[in-house]
Amino acid sequence: MKKLIVSAAFGLTAFAMPAMGADDTCQQGTCESAWKGTGADTQKPAYDLGAEYKAFLAKARTELLTVEEITKAVRAAGFSEWRAGTAVQKGARYYHVNRDRAMTLIIGGDAPIANGVRIVASHIDSPRLELKGRPVDGAQGFALFQTNYHGGIKTYQWTNIPLALVGRIDKKDGTTVQINMGLNPEDPIFIVPDLSPHTARDQMKKNAREVVAHEDLDPVVASGPHGPAGEHDASAWVLRYLKANYNVEPADLVSAELSLVPANPPRDVGFDRRLTAAYGQDDRLSAFASLKAATALEAGPQTALIYFADNEESGNVNVTGASSTYLTDLIGELLYAETGNDYRQPMLTRALRASKALSIDVNPGVNPMNPGAWELTNAPKLGHGINIKLYGRGFDAGSEFIAWVRAALDDKNIAWQTSTYKVGRAGGGTLGGELARYNIDTIDFGVPVLSIHTPYAVSDKMDVLALRNGIEAFLTHKP
Repeated sequence: MKKLIVSAAFGLTAFAMPAMGADDTCQQGTCESAWKGTGADTQKPAYDLGAEYKAFLAKARTELLTVEEITKAVRAAGFSEWRAGTAVQKGARYYHVNRDRAMTLIIGGDAPIANGVRIVASHIDSPRLELKGRPVDGAQGFALFQTNYHGGIKTYQWTNIPLALVGRIDKKDGTTVQINMGLNPEDPIFIVPDLSPHTARDQMKKNAREVVAHEDLDPVVASGPHGPAGEHDASAWVLRYLKANYNVEPADLVSAELSLVPANPPRDVGFDRRLTAAYGQDDRLSAFASLKAATALEAGPQTALIYFADNEESGNVNVTGASSTYLTDLIGELLYAETGNDYRQPMLTRALRASKALSIDVNPGVNPMNPGAWELTNAPKLGHGINIKLYGRGFDAGSEFIAWVRAALDDKNIAWQTSTYKVGRAGGGTLGGELARYNIDTIDFGVPVLSIHTPYAVSDKMDVLALRNGIEAFLTHKP
């Protein structure tokens, strides 16, 4: 194979999507929006997908609920549950659930598993508040829930917003109690009360990290005395309420996974409705785009594994996080089902080496109120398509794999741009490192989102469409 070596000065930072009417001469950081020059007909796919996306986010508020929603969607699309020992044939469609909190979709490709697979990985947990094991406490006549936090948050953003309580309680007898209160408009909600401006002079002297302590994110769940003679204070009444309505004892809350999540429904933003505001877009945006690409895929050159992981916001930990061996164990099981007694361990390591992985996660987009947070020639902008993340310092994919991915996107006219944080001023990571440690070629993708890790983030409908199309291009591109 001949190699062409070229020395040139260049400033190319993004390609736009000609099929959507955007300019493809995106140089020196002046790329065009994918909306530019489009009409109603070319915008319709983005709006239609945006409506589906809002409906998905309205229900998929935690990883437990997301796995439930994805499972419903893929069953309706003809996927069946994969069982150990089942060899995956070309075009076959399966799903496999890991402990109700993570899962993988499997679509059989042209080549055998031994020749590698295409992996699309995203995470389905989002920043939230979680109840402690002994959560019910009282203060000044109120009953409060004691909470911890999951993922990086600005604490002051979680006060005075409607919160819903969702999750499960597992009891010693093996039964599970499902809790979902606050998402239905008729339900009560929970709220962490902040100080009013009239009484907050001392509070306002604190820096942003200290305005509201993590330990103080305790929502009100009941108030005042209860009972005919007021014999039960609010805390005692909450425990009685849980017993009467859910048959739950205080000790059962030790084996519970209960989360407080923003209860606001997803909404369109602006007169033009091009933006979507919703909780959980980090990173159920990527999960949704992956789901839509998977259900549309018939068969690619390699078997596709669409992996939805848990606990990325806390470091990919636990058996349902990407640091576990779940995914590579599953690939080994698929390989064993394909080869039978001829299976040997080196076959797995060779298959992993021949695989390609796409690690997807949203990242902050250029904020119109604070553009200086970015070095703008390498900054991702809403509406300009997929971000190819270039972290530097050894975290990037190899240049040859980046070139392969560029070819996959350009062949399908998918809008893309590059994303690099200001040097030494910001950072972040996702699932890519966990996949790369298994010797899998891995690249990080994303789309820009405003206000990620807040209770109500903002994305662009054209970017969601570009990501869905980009995932399909990755899965179907032939070397």
